[in-house]
Amino acid sequence: MSDIEKGLESRWRRILATTPSRGPASWAVEFVAFVLKQAWACVFGAAMLAVIFAARLWYPDDAALARNDAITLAAVAIQIVMVATRLETWRELRVVVLFHIVGTAMEVFKTDVGSWTYGADGILRIAGVPLFSGFMYAAVGSYLVRVYRLFDLRFTRYPRVWVTAVLAGAIYLNFFTHHVIWDLRWVLLAAVAVVFARTTMYFRVFRRVLRMPVLVAFLLVAVFIWLAENIATWSQAWAYPGQEDGWEPVSIAKLGSWLLLMIISVVLVTWVYRPGPPDVAGGPGDGTGAARARG
Repeated sequence: MSDIEKGLESRWRRILATTPSRGPASWAVEFVAFVLKQAWACVFGAAMLAVIFAARLWYPDDAALARNDAITLAAVAIQIVMVATRLETWRELRVVVLFHIVGTAMEVFKTDVGSWTYGADGILRIAGVPLFSGFMYAAVGSYLVRVYRLFDLRFTRYPRVWVTAVLAGAIYLNFFTHHVIWDLRWVLLAAVAVVFARTTMYFRVFRRVLRMPVLVAFLLVAVFIWLAENIATWSQAWAYPGQEDGWEPVSIAKLGSWLLLMIISVVLVTWVYRPGPPDVAGGPGDGTGAARARG
């Protein structure tokens, strides 16, 4: 944990410690703590969305530096700040970089087959794909590794890691192969439901440790990614077929794709944080956020 995070956590704990510990007010405190932690976990993605949104509204059309290149340089700067301030550890950065590579590879393929398109401006691109696109996937990776640590996530009845790895591999492959053979999306969604049906996630908010079926957590994150995607497409970061002549909301069917992407994301995060069980029945560890990390 960085000095910035330690200072913020210490300050907020002192403030929240003065609040009621019982009754409805205590649950309001937990809600506030939950929102603050989630916002802090989203700092990379929020910064990226802010840059894209600001570029849509205020970036001059006649600027010497192309808008897409400016967004890419801003994304690089955000990543440097995240590491320099230790908001992300070097161990966590490995996962974020892997998200970037996996995401960029899929972007190159998907734009080639016409699943979505980017503006043609800028030179910082690979096969027509602006390099900032990989940072959008990296933002998802950053969120997941940070939320794991901030909420001290633990699990019961977590499936074997090799099973989840095989499932994630099949999901990633289907993102490519469904353009030439059968789309196994619904089969894979059913497999996700079966594999994770019995898994419960435990997370520490402030005073309380709460639990949630992990499938519900996957769906909620997918919803928020879908909302962020609507902001990004409105900001003309990219466009789906049907949005070129005027923006319209991203199809709700994309939730299925984002839920499947969550499985790939979670498997990549297990490279850094082992999906360990609660240390004590009914809750995570000691609340320090010291999740079981691979060396």
